[in-house]
Amino acid sequence: MRELAGYLPDIGETEFETKILTFQSKNETVEVEIPFLTTEQMDKVIEKVKKASAETLKSFSISEIVSIIDQAIVRLLDRDSLYRQKAEKLLPIVTGYDEEIIRLGLTSYLKTFRKKELQRFLIEDLGNPLLLDDFQPRVKGGFSKALGPNVFTHIWSGNVPALPLWSLISGLLVKAGNIGKVPSAEPLFSGWFAHLLVEVEPRLADCLAVVWWKGGDEEREHSIFEQSDVVVGYGGNDSLQSLQNRIPVTTRFLPFGHKISFGVVSQSSLDSRKTWQSVHQAALDVVRYDQQGCYSPHIFYVQHGGKVSPKEFARFLANELENFQKRHPRRELSMEESVSMAAWRQREEMIIFSNPNNEVLGNQANDWTVVYEENNIHFTPSSLNRVIKVIAFETIENILPYIAPHRSLLQTVGIAANPNELFEWAELLGKTGVTRITALGSMTSPEAGWHHDGRFNLLDLVNMVDIEAAAEESSEQFAPYVD
Repeated sequence: MRELAGYLPDIGETEFETKILTFQSKNETVEVEIPFLTTEQMDKVIEKVKKASAETLKSFSISEIVSIIDQAIVRLLDRDSLYRQKAEKLLPIVTGYDEEIIRLGLTSYLKTFRKKELQRFLIEDLGNPLLLDDFQPRVKGGFSKALGPNVFTHIWSGNVPALPLWSLISGLLVKAGNIGKVPSAEPLFSGWFAHLLVEVEPRLADCLAVVWWKGGDEEREHSIFEQSDVVVGYGGNDSLQSLQNRIPVTTRFLPFGHKISFGVVSQSSLDSRKTWQSVHQAALDVVRYDQQGCYSPHIFYVQHGGKVSPKEFARFLANELENFQKRHPRRELSMEESVSMAAWRQREEMIIFSNPNNEVLGNQANDWTVVYEENNIHFTPSSLNRVIKVIAFETIENILPYIAPHRSLLQTVGIAANPNELFEWAELLGKTGVTRITALGSMTSPEAGWHHDGRFNLLDLVNMVDIEAAAEESSEQFAPYVD
């Protein structure tokens, strides 16, 4: 089966070179065909998007844009719609993830872009969303308006389905012309969304493009980066550093690199009644997309002193991961991933000889692994793909010295704790570099308008234009009603 990917505005040409990306899962194969533009064609696309952004997109009110996005999302949430059926059929083949994990994950994720959530998103960042439409009065006097870029370029990465929607929708909300480079690992969803937006509102047809080129293609990148106002990049830190070196100093660059997340479980949540819920939610964070997101946990720190011990928590977690494996099997791993996981697990098993309190739990097929450690608080990433550590601790202060050196890599912490602990621990964790604290089970589902890596999603994209009070006062003397 073959599926067309990407989206192009009308540049007056019908012949395009294409790239075929082939994906296999179980007994099914999908060939994804995506346009591979020449530099001349790319220049035409950029010019078209830039012109449409200035003349068309910026003429929409912010409420109109929110309504358009909401209508598109409603159709994606409808399991009878063509695009939703495509997603549920093809994304499991392309990504290898379990069909039900994708179905549930898409629904949860897409709901964060409904109208009321987008309104919260806008208020969170801007306070007054009308700043995107017109000059608005400031408390100290004068007026301000928020202007988005004419060309906003997205360099997406990863194989988590629909992840590009965060930055693409952010770009639309600030009325930017958007050009997205799809990741080779999941090239479909962003193009589907672009087509759907244009079906909802045909006037957006030339306001965005979804394309592909090989990472590091300096000829194509030079052309697009030179003509972009803002570039957002996702990926590993080395690739982002290389990308930054190729972006002109006059182009704003927003990098989102590799991050590490973990969980903390208080003794207050560890009794016979509450523990199962915490374990179930923790396992869900591990299973969703097999820990491929920056917000997925690598470690769960579990406190001594509860009615359920950290070692028992680890065993319960292992049991829950086995239950999930039966309902939602882990995706098939590449040979490289399988070798890496086997080597990681073997190292952990060797450590047991020097620390007999440790345990390595897993089934024979290596579908998942839980490593329990005691008397050895540290902070090291897992090998992912349903591999998790449970580390016992006494007080939150015991953990902090081990995570603080990794400040630049920290992102999400999932917490099971009482209200007093939540705020006390959040204060301490925030000082070490953590930027998002949520409940277990919600680590992989950020709320609408979350501060991605501690930053604002929309404010980083706009330029504020100020009319100072002095200019307003001075203009009065030239008014036609003044003698």
